[in-house]
Amino acid sequence: MKISTRGRYGLHLMLDLALCPPGEPLSLRDIAARQGLSDKYLEQIVALLQKAGLVRGVRGAGGGYRLTRAPEEISVGQVLRVLEGTTSPAQCVEEGFSVCARADSCVVADVLGAVRAAIDSVVDPMTLADMAEKQRQKNDYASNNGVDK
Repeated sequence: MKISTRGRYGLHLMLDLALCPPGEPLSLRDIAARQGLSDKYLEQIVALLQKAGLVRGVRGAGGGYRLTRAPEEISVGQVLRVLEGTTSPAQCVEEGFSVCARADSCVVADVLGAVRAAIDSVVDPMTLADMAEKQRQKNDYASNNGVDK
């Protein structure tokens, strides 16, 4: 599976929201500036995340976006599936795909199925809270070792 810029930017956006104090909305402009991303592209991404119920927009002064659930309750896999559609490296091993006539004898499908299972075993148990903790550790390391963040 190759993760597109939409998937990568979406993970950056969700990480930024996970690092924010609970319930405090962040503007896309601030997230874009902090992450070095295009705010116009983030608008498209946040629309998908909002439609999926992972983020909510807050209107008015001090508005922006925030997570709809705690970071511990949103997996990286959920975010990637909203933005990428699937974690499968090929259509023949996607969930819900009708089995092809060669399924019983196709070793390629077995390999691709194993690749999908390996990807899912990484992204499904990992939450936004896990990512936020890793980011905090990296920031601590950088600030304690004179490295620019």
